[in-house]
Amino acid sequence: MIASIYTDIAATGVTNFALAVPDASLLPAAKLNKAVGYALRNSKDHCMDYEHTQGNVELRKQIAKLAFNWGANIKADDIIVTSGCLEAISLCLKTVTKYGDTVAVESPTYFGIYQAIESLGLKVVEISTDPVNGVDLVELQKAIKKFSVKACVFIPNYNNPLGSCMPDENKKKLVEIITRYNIPLIEDEIYGELYFGKTRPRNCKYYDTKGLVMYCSSLSKSLTPGYRIGWIIPGKFLDAVKQLKRIQNISSPTLTQAAIAHYLKHGRYEFHLKNLRKALHTQSLRYVQAIISYFPADTKVSRPHGGFILWLEFNKKVNAFKLRTEAMKHHISIVPGRIFSSGNNYSNCIRISFGKPWNEDTDYGLMMLGKLIKKMI
Repeated sequence: MIASIYTDIAATGVTNFALAVPDASLLPAAKLNKAVGYALRNSKDHCMDYEHTQGNVELRKQIAKLAFNWGANIKADDIIVTSGCLEAISLCLKTVTKYGDTVAVESPTYFGIYQAIESLGLKVVEISTDPVNGVDLVELQKAIKKFSVKACVFIPNYNNPLGSCMPDENKKKLVEIITRYNIPLIEDEIYGELYFGKTRPRNCKYYDTKGLVMYCSSLSKSLTPGYRIGWIIPGKFLDAVKQLKRIQNISSPTLTQAAIAHYLKHGRYEFHLKNLRKALHTQSLRYVQAIISYFPADTKVSRPHGGFILWLEFNKKVNAFKLRTEAMKHHISIVPGRIFSSGNNYSNCIRISFGKPWNEDTDYGLMMLGKLIKKMI
């Protein structure tokens, strides 16, 4: 299923509700182009040499400044730059697990996490996750005792695909649990800056006192997907992660790191984020309103307070993978829910991205999806 989705995920001429990134029209392309030009002109080696294994020093300084947004006091030397957030998660998994170990994940969760776990020969235990309150902490504690869990991989803020945001008090309890059992928590916080309210939600790393939370993030969802700028704040595992990073690919690309470092320093990133949040919030309301209008009355849809993903649950008669196949005949791309679990779950659910600004194509796409779903029922 995943292979078929990636085959046409970037296809032209398709109304794409599958791609979980903000539309290019919402991103500061001109300023990023200037930043690349600046990096080339001002690099002593034209950005052709290897970068430091831990990452561009100025970039790490700017990332450390971003951490002030969630109340942290992070130094540049605490950070390792990666090629996107998925590499960050994979490095963390390699650091704290060995072949055959069990890892706890949310259910549903991002399919890339499952693939990373599978590729390392690890086992997975799924923990139920609520679209409002996030991962079930009671169920997590039962799983820790039953399955000898060696690591957790969670997306507390605006989970992909649910869009749920775990309440801050639950994040604190989660950190208390993993600290009590001495279990590393790999925290994927790629959507944290895309909140719709007045204040940014805390993350689990904020409550970490023992260095057990391995914080992973990137700029792929908020600034530029193609530049592949991610990072880890690995806590007590810093040296081990750094060694694995060196073995895996020496360092991340030099040019994009230098360009993003310059942009973050001079490009008014916070101003861009303010505009992006406003646009995404408006788009979420338009998409939900269209779903209410066009889809069957028994459709359930999440109401996220950040990010750009909607989770939809249909009548049990709806096969989401067949729905995707039919939708592609009309040049409409969606993601079936089954790929967000290791088992045969969520077969009547889909994920829709509202990263694309509202226009006639999106309106038509949702209207057509509604017709196809009603036809299945």
